[in-house]
Amino acid sequence: MEITMTMDNHTRRAPAVLAALLLAGVFMAGAAHAQLPPAQTANGIQYVTGGFGQEESSAFKQARSSYALALTFAVSGDGGSSPYAGDVQVHVRNAQGGTVLNATSTGPYFLTNLQPGSYRLDVTYEGVTQSREVAIKQGKATDLKFTWKRPAAGPD
Repeated sequence: MEITMTMDNHTRRAPAVLAALLLAGVFMAGAAHAQLPPAQTANGIQYVTGGFGQEESSAFKQARSSYALALTFAVSGDGGSSPYAGDVQVHVRNAQGGTVLNATSTGPYFLTNLQPGSYRLDVTYEGVTQSREVAIKQGKATDLKFTWKRPAAGPD
């Protein structure tokens, strides 16, 4: 007596489908863990800073439209590359010149919810300060990028 067993196409594909679902779950779990660092407070204003590393950078990019002011810091070189900059001093003054926020950005992103109004931003990286005037409007995200030129490398 001979017994033969056959498997239909659905049964043969089941292990491959299961593996694909497990792999998708791993990627989705990784994305769910991408979150912003804890908020900090200076002068009563909350802000979030950081963004080094793929997961943290993605979290900042996703969150930036939820904040009144989103700043990005970069350094350009001769090759046109634009690596991100950290350790940037952020000084925000109101229209009367009073300090609203004075904090150090530990990474390339700096997010904060300033009240609507006019502000002057002074941001300093490696001793070089850039200044900009900005108007924060209710319900509208303002996104600014500051780029510093990296000095040309000298002969070795």
